[in-house]
Amino acid sequence: MPHRDILWIGGPPGAGKTTVARLIARRHGLRWYNADAHTWEHRDRAIAAGHPEAIRWEALSREERWSAPEAELLAMSLHHERGRMILDDLRALPAAPLIIAEGTPITPPVVGTGGHAVWLLPSAEVQRTRLAERDLPPGPLTLYRSLVGEIGARVTEYGARKLVVDGHDSAAETAAAVEKLFAEALARGPVATTAAERGRLSRYANRATVRQYEAFFARPWSHGDARTTVLAFACECGRPKCEADIELTVADFPPPPDDMRSPPLLAPGHRPSD
Repeated sequence: MPHRDILWIGGPPGAGKTTVARLIARRHGLRWYNADAHTWEHRDRAIAAGHPEAIRWEALSREERWSAPEAELLAMSLHHERGRMILDDLRALPAAPLIIAEGTPITPPVVGTGGHAVWLLPSAEVQRTRLAERDLPPGPLTLYRSLVGEIGARVTEYGARKLVVDGHDSAAETAAAVEKLFAEALARGPVATTAAERGRLSRYANRATVRQYEAFFARPWSHGDARTTVLAFACECGRPKCEADIELTVADFPPPPDDMRSPPLLAPGHRPSD
């Protein structure tokens, strides 16, 4: 896959990848690909392919799954396998506009180390603080810490470009630093130029989030449901400077195929731009 068509942001949990990619995508009219939104699609593919660790994950109880040793947790996370699935996802997307793809499974062995890739690596203090804020149970915390070491080791091994997140800069400032690294590609594009195009890109990202939760709720062992789970969806007004969100339950999001024909989701006081 030609790297000139995709901007890559990797890094461990808590690095700020999603926030940064989302800001840049909305500012510049890019398609935002969030690997987390495809977690369960990827797991279903792995199960269909007979991947033993994916099958084992689904078969274990929640208690058994999260009490597994660190190496087994990393294997069952499909961290290495999902990188190739991300490439397959991106090949299926339209050629325009430019894609900004972010996620933990985006690693140097998968996407290379060219000028269109950067890894956000939080300092030890920032990592501790952000993981503590998530109030994670011991099992997920062990997995996330393992991913910190695994990703950091691959970035060092491959000499990949990194940006250390030390907590001194705001999310907007970090996004601006990443924009500078991607300046040439952003200037070249292609990017969405009309509000309608930008609104459709926001709808694409919103719909991916809905699919993520619907696939999770379909698991027999999952908890929660679409009627009570409230998420922050991106405003679909299409204005480049809009960073507003709309809180909505998963069940209230327009269902396919009507979702792309329904009126845009708009924050209070916003309207579709011409």
